[in-house]
Amino acid sequence: MSDAAQPQPGGDERIKEISGFRKALIRPELGGIVGAIAVFTFFIIFAGDSGMFNAQGIMNWSVVSAQFMIIAVGACMLMIAGEFDLSVGSMIGFAGMSIAILGVTLAWPIWLAILTTFALCMAVGALNGYIVIKTGLPSFIVTLAALFILRGFTIFFPQAIENRTIIGGISDAAEGDWLAPVFGGEILGGVFVWLADLGLIDTFERGTRAGEPVVDGIPMLIVWALGLVAVGHIVLTRTKFGNWVFAAGGDPQAARYVGVPVNRVKILMFMFTAFCACVFATAQVMEFGSAGADRGLLKEFEAIIAVVIGGALLTGGYGSVIGAALGALIFGVVQQGLFFAGVESSLFRVFLGVILLFAVILNTYIRRIITGER
Repeated sequence: MSDAAQPQPGGDERIKEISGFRKALIRPELGGIVGAIAVFTFFIIFAGDSGMFNAQGIMNWSVVSAQFMIIAVGACMLMIAGEFDLSVGSMIGFAGMSIAILGVTLAWPIWLAILTTFALCMAVGALNGYIVIKTGLPSFIVTLAALFILRGFTIFFPQAIENRTIIGGISDAAEGDWLAPVFGGEILGGVFVWLADLGLIDTFERGTRAGEPVVDGIPMLIVWALGLVAVGHIVLTRTKFGNWVFAAGGDPQAARYVGVPVNRVKILMFMFTAFCACVFATAQVMEFGSAGADRGLLKEFEAIIAVVIGGALLTGGYGSVIGAALGALIFGVVQQGLFFAGVESSLFRVFLGVILLFAVILNTYIRRIITGER
């Protein structure tokens, strides 16, 4: 055997064995799973008897987690495709105000106001993607500009039309509408009445609702969150389009060589992110019965943090919708858990900063394992 055929010291890197620990470490969901276990353990110990884990407490932090989850799904899939959207928070405020102006001020049917708003927001998402693709500018810059433009319109239009920045009356306008309950209704109310009859959940002891369960049903916000997570996970892991999303974010040029429509994939992911923001906004205005110009403030950063906690790489091509959902769950539990534990709520921002730093450091290490960097 010639020298050239001799095995090289250390073996071929392509067939190098990876330890079980490292295989587990490069799973994108790992950080979210560990974080969720740690957070639940902490609050079970320090807030277990505070009502946080009774029916009403669980519903409180589930609703907050669902809010984070809806926008985290869109942000996750876009980040896997190698792009960012910093306009998500402003899109939430813009969408809510659009529904209010069309449905209340202009007296359109609420279903038409909702559908028009979805079309408008997704068109803005497509425009963001188109500008990124055609100009080659970083999506960070393009969507940062969109953030200011959308927030400016969200403040300007209600002031110009109604001379105020909060528009109410949405609940009255949505009365009897066929589409509004899809975003603002509840399901399985009878199940909770049955559970209350069995004594498994608490009921109100006094007032006009005496004897009724403290939880009426599962809000559609939670249904939307779980549905989007399920759809996003299936698309990424079970479809050809999911492979295209990973390829577009991992190595766009190589993906183009093998026929992946990278530009189309990226634009569609911008549109999907806008769709998720619009779902959040619609559910929010149906819940509160009003739209405010300051709604959605900083939500874009919270979505990105949830995705990073869930294991997505900032460089694209790697991540998990399930991991992003776990990151959102951690947010919801901590935000509500601090209240139940009697801790100053402003420390939630401290938590966000610390966990973001930790997640980025962990993701950097994971990227080095995946790419073989030293």
